[in-house]
Amino acid sequence: MPLTERVIEAVRRDPGASALPHLLPYVDVPWVEGGVPRPMPEATLARTRFPSGRPLSPSLRAWLAYDMSLLERHGWFTADGAFAPRPLDQLVEDEMGAAWGPEFAWLSGRFSECFLLPGGSDSRRFLAVTDPDEEGEYPVFALDFDDLPYLGLMYPGFDVHLADTAGLLDLGRRKTYTDLIGHGTYGPRMRRHAAQCLAGRAEIQYPFDFEPVYLELAHDSSTPPRMP
Repeated sequence: MPLTERVIEAVRRDPGASALPHLLPYVDVPWVEGGVPRPMPEATLARTRFPSGRPLSPSLRAWLAYDMSLLERHGWFTADGAFAPRPLDQLVEDEMGAAWGPEFAWLSGRFSECFLLPGGSDSRRFLAVTDPDEEGEYPVFALDFDDLPYLGLMYPGFDVHLADTAGLLDLGRRKTYTDLIGHGTYGPRMRRHAAQCLAGRAEIQYPFDFEPVYLELAHDSSTPPRMP
């Protein structure tokens, strides 16, 4: 059974349960708002694509067929139900403070469609709509500002993010955000995303201009930096 279907099966047993019982036990983040799933209408889902024209990933399509409320609460949609992605610098500015947004502008050409996901306290997780992997999935990254601003590839797709959040995967104790880069099952997908998104790197940390890939990625960006 695909990972997302396993998550949906588990959530159906208690849809109002917290999605983050271990990560954020003091915050009420129910899987389903009000405990009653609200699926995206079938006809709408069939024609829905991201604003870039890229298709939904299989896991995201399956989840939206079950419920929209979790992603609605994380700002995925406009008032009329269209997708509302943010470029990386805007997401950082909104979530981590206006001072930090411009520091990420050099990456916003590669990360032009970002969607916030549940998880983290002084950190955030987000899905980046880039080139999909062989499963048709888009990568999930972590932002961490506990020390110096950090961006790391955390999951190879929404499917693995959901399943790990639901406690369905035995991935061991996480030592770093990027641990799955060497995983026997998910490692190849992680490395593909790393190659496509960060020139082979799994993580980068501020000050970015000291990173070996800074000039390569900044030069290759298709979106000019936003002015502070």
